[in-house]
This record gives sequence, structure tokens and C-alpha cells, in this order.
Amino acid sequence: MYSHRCSFLSQTMKRRSLSLPIAIFIAFSLLILLFFSSNPLSSLPLSSTNPNPTLSHPPLKVFVADLPRSFNYGLLDQFWSLSTPDSRIPNPISDPNPKSRNWVSRYPPYPDNPLIQQYSAEYWLLGDLETPPNLRARDSASVRVFDLEESDVVFVPFFATLSAEMQLGWGKKGEFLKKDEGSNLDYKRQKEVVERIKRSEAWKRSGGRDHVFVLTDPVAMWHVKADIATAILLVVDFGGWYKLDSKSMENGTVPERIQHTQVSLIKDVIVPYTHLLPTLPISEDTETRHTLLYFKGAKHRHRGGLVREKLWDILQNEPDVIMEEGFPNSTGRLQSIKGMRSSQFCLHPAGDTPSSCRLFDAVASLCIPVIVSDNIPLPFEGIIDYSKFAVFVSEGHALQKNYLVTYLRGISAKRKERLKANIARVQSVFEFDNWYPGGVGPVPRDGAVNHIWEMVYQKVPTVKQAVMRERRRPEGVVVPLRCHCT
Repeated sequence: MYSHRCSFLSQTMKRRSLSLPIAIFIAFSLLILLFFSSNPLSSLPLSSTNPNPTLSHPPLKVFVADLPRSFNYGLLDQFWSLSTPDSRIPNPISDPNPKSRNWVSRYPPYPDNPLIQQYSAEYWLLGDLETPPNLRARDSASVRVFDLEESDVVFVPFFATLSAEMQLGWGKKGEFLKKDEGSNLDYKRQKEVVERIKRSEAWKRSGGRDHVFVLTDPVAMWHVKADIATAILLVVDFGGWYKLDSKSMENGTVPERIQHTQVSLIKDVIVPYTHLLPTLPISEDTETRHTLLYFKGAKHRHRGGLVREKLWDILQNEPDVIMEEGFPNSTGRLQSIKGMRSSQFCLHPAGDTPSSCRLFDAVASLCIPVIVSDNIPLPFEGIIDYSKFAVFVSEGHALQKNYLVTYLRGISAKRKERLKANIARVQSVFEFDNWYPGGVGPVPRDGAVNHIWEMVYQKVPTVKQAVMRERRRPEGVVVPLRCHCT
């Protein structure tokens, strides 16, 4: 009996010794699965219907700098009281130009003028921060704090794009580039914002490194960019900083290395344009797309846009390709909707800067983007993978006669179907509008605002490191600025 008991115990212990490693393996596997399903950056885009489903960290703590209302919503009051149309838009009668209105709300709508609306990120981000705590979404990527010591970053509530565009569209021609406070009201506002911010304790605490400026328009804060170079800049690309023209470019391409100390993917955030065309749900995309490739815009651009002119000459007489000269007035908008929704591919060549609103209009229209812009930075890379829903062609290849159309015609129907399905899955990522008056209300978890806050959150450790290094720097030691765009 004793021997039977020993045998039983021995077998039991063997089973336990075998089951323990199995249990550990299963537990470890579950932990890995949990991590990858909850971390928005662990699985690259399109691995689920929502590219950024949940937060794996606390929300970004945002302190809003103290600026008078005249620098944000007060500017909108001024805009809507303008009695004349934007001087840059032809056929103003048919355009959605500003009309005199008396807004009861403290939060007037952002302009529907397409030249301004495309840069409206500043409006939606501040609207999110203005949302009362009881109305905020529980899974918001940011939270507003009112104690500077609790904050991760300091948001500067200046509508820099609106300020610049009002000067360009309603000021005297040529005055924008002048540092004249009498005739250039945008310069006056830029200067005052910088003076106010730099006097604050928040700026002195970090040297501005934890401050966030929204500069989606390439000419926003044009005269004071060097003064805010240490801050986190939210930009659509770096075209407003790199003053490149045909003389400084070799064979029409950007030099391999650009020496610059003001902007970098290391400290700054690339944000999307606001799309101007309505979103087409994939369930409503039932029409056959007969056009191979579509483009609508200005043919003649500067600097990097020289590629566009050459492409135009190559493609304009190709069958099944439409190259239209046009302007974003109401007529042009309707033509763009029709053109993008009836085309398989939409061309996105570089213009005055590497990127444009056209890319996000293509996504909204379920038209596969064809990006011919060698140096384009793109929003939310690391969260979404553009190669899964867009086609990239080098400028050198695209400028070879017949190359582009031959390449596009060679893409199989199955791949085109897959690319379009993936476009549908990321449409919400580039959506700013939360459909609340003034943008004040909960924002969609998978929308553009939350993705921007997520990208800013990733900059926080680097910012803190830089601030601490600066604090321990001995007096008299000079450290040169080094900022490389990679």
C-alpha cells in the first residue's frame, strides 16, 4: 500500500511539474496578447478596424497658456464681420466666402473659405481643450489641467493660420512680408503673442520646449519662427521653413541633407490638412470608376512644384487621365467631388510645399492616392502605414514618359480593391469635425484630434530630457542647436 501511494504521489508530481511550464507559457502569451491589443502603437495600421482603439498610458496633461480671446475666437468674430470677399478667390459670388453674421455663441464657426478651412487644426484642438470635463469622452487622449506643475505640455491658443490668412486675403498686397505693425496686423499679433508667452513662468521654466504651437499654414508665425524654434510645432510639412528654389536644387531634387535648427521630426508633429470634400462611405461607393488617374489644381507652382509642371506636360494627353486646372471655389469643389469619385487613382504631386490638402480629399473620396513627392512627411506614421492604402512613385520614375500610367495600369484589380478597403478603414483618422457647435464637445477616439495628442504625448520624454539637461548646464557653457529632420 505504501508503494502504491508513493507511485501515485510520484505521478502526481510529474503531472504538476509538466503543467507548471505550460501554465507559465499560457500566462505569458496572454500578457503579450493583452499588450499588443491595448497599445495603439504596437500594431501598425489596418490591423483592426480602429487604428488607435485604446490608450495604453495616461492622457496627455495640457495646460493652456493665458492669451486674450482676441487671439483666437475673437479673430473669428473679426473674420465673420468682414464685408468684402477674399481677394485671392475668383468668382466670389459663387464662393462660400464670409458673410456678416452675429454669433451668439462664444465659439463661432471656423471659416468655410477653402484657403483657410484646410488648415483648421488649430480650431479643433482648442475646441477639445475648451470642452468641460463632464462632456469629455472617457477615452480622450488629452486632459486639460489648470496647474502648470501638473502639465506635460503648454498649449498656446493662438489661431496663427487664421491671423496670417486674414492678412493675405484682406490686407494690402505685399504687406504680409513687411514688419510693419501699422499695415501688417498679422505681424503685430505674432509679435505680441511671442512677447506675452516669453514673459510667462511656463516659458521660463522650460525655455519653451514644452510649448505647443499650431502652425499648419506654412506662413503662420512667419516673422517669429526663430523665436519659437524650441517649441513643439504642429505643422503639415516643413515646406515653410526650407526656402528652396530651382537654383539651390540639383536636378530638381532636394539636397540629401538640409542644415536646419528649427524643425525636426524628432521634436515636432506632422498633422493632416482638413479635407474639403465630403467623405464617401465605402457602402455608398457603387459607381464604376472609369478614369484611371485624376488631378485638379494649379499647374504652375514654385520650388518643389516644378515637378508638377513636368508631370502635367507628360500626362495631359494620356487616355483615361484627367489633368484639370482649377481653383477651390464652389465650382471647383463640385468638379473635384465628381472627378475624385469617378477615378481609380488621384495624383498627389508636390506643390509649393511637399504636401497638400489633396491627399486627404482623395482619402475622403476613396480614390487611391498616388504620391509623387520624394520628401513628404506624413501624419501619424508609426500609427498608420500609408503603403497599405497609397501608391508611392519617385519623382525620377514619374517623370519618365509613359512610366506612371503603365505602372498604374499594371496594378491588379485585387490590389486596387484591397487598397480602397484600407482607405475606408483610415478615413476616420483624418476627420477633425466632432459635429458639435464650435468644436466644443467630445471628440471621436479614432479621429484626428486624439491622434495628434497621441503624437504629442510621444514627444514628452524627449522634452523632459532636454529641459533637465538645460537646468544642469553650467553658466558660460554654450551648446549649439542640433536638430536633424529624418
